[in-house]
Amino acid sequence: MAGGGIHFLDARGPDDTVVYAIGDVHGRLDLLTRLYDSIAADRKKRAASDWLIVHLGDYVDRGPDSKGVIDFILAAGNDQRRIASVAGNHDLSMLDFLKEGTPDGVFVEYGGKQTARSYGVDLDFSSPKAFAASHAKLAAAVPQSHRDFLQALPYTHVAGDFFFCHAGIRPGIALDAQVPSDLIWIRREFHRHVGLYEKIVVHGHTPVVEPEVMPNRVNVDTGAYASGVLTALVIEGSDKQILSVGNASA
Repeated sequence: MAGGGIHFLDARGPDDTVVYAIGDVHGRLDLLTRLYDSIAADRKKRAASDWLIVHLGDYVDRGPDSKGVIDFILAAGNDQRRIASVAGNHDLSMLDFLKEGTPDGVFVEYGGKQTARSYGVDLDFSSPKAFAASHAKLAAAVPQSHRDFLQALPYTHVAGDFFFCHAGIRPGIALDAQVPSDLIWIRREFHRHVGLYEKIVVHGHTPVVEPEVMPNRVNVDTGAYASGVLTALVIEGSDKQILSVGNASA
């Protein structure tokens, strides 16, 4: 550690635990199940006796099976100590849509129609009355367990020298003083900052062709919904690797 921050090369995960940080899933249940299979196989090769999977948010929208993704994570999360999920902007926008039912906003404009279809509902924008009726159908179709999952999502998770969140942090602000809007929305200020932080920030939110491994942060959002590639950062002690499934399987 130098200058009050830590460099990626020096960062270590928690003792005797291998950590898998998974980027934005966006309804790609097919890729998520494959990645979990790859993680299970990878764990067998590891010396660590314990493991942790951290989901970095944006479980819903854009891809074809948002409902299936939440069902899968809920089932996998029976052992809460080993599955951690943080909030993404799309996840909270879905909650807002269910509450408010406005025919615009992030949910409607960026993949909410696909999310609704995964619950068996087609949103109808042909008239205010038709929209209100289809919104009511969706509100009734989303299980309470899914609402509870989305509402309970924390904004951050910390393990070893790593700080996990959806979008990133605001430079110059302590990690424990970050505000929710930055944690799920920030881009430019965070991406441009070259200084080191208290911990390595592992995030998604901004799709990249290849995972970005920087001295102060790692972006594992490889745009799964469009690219067909879902990526995780693997951390075991001082060893850090990338694990992907899809068109560029590792």
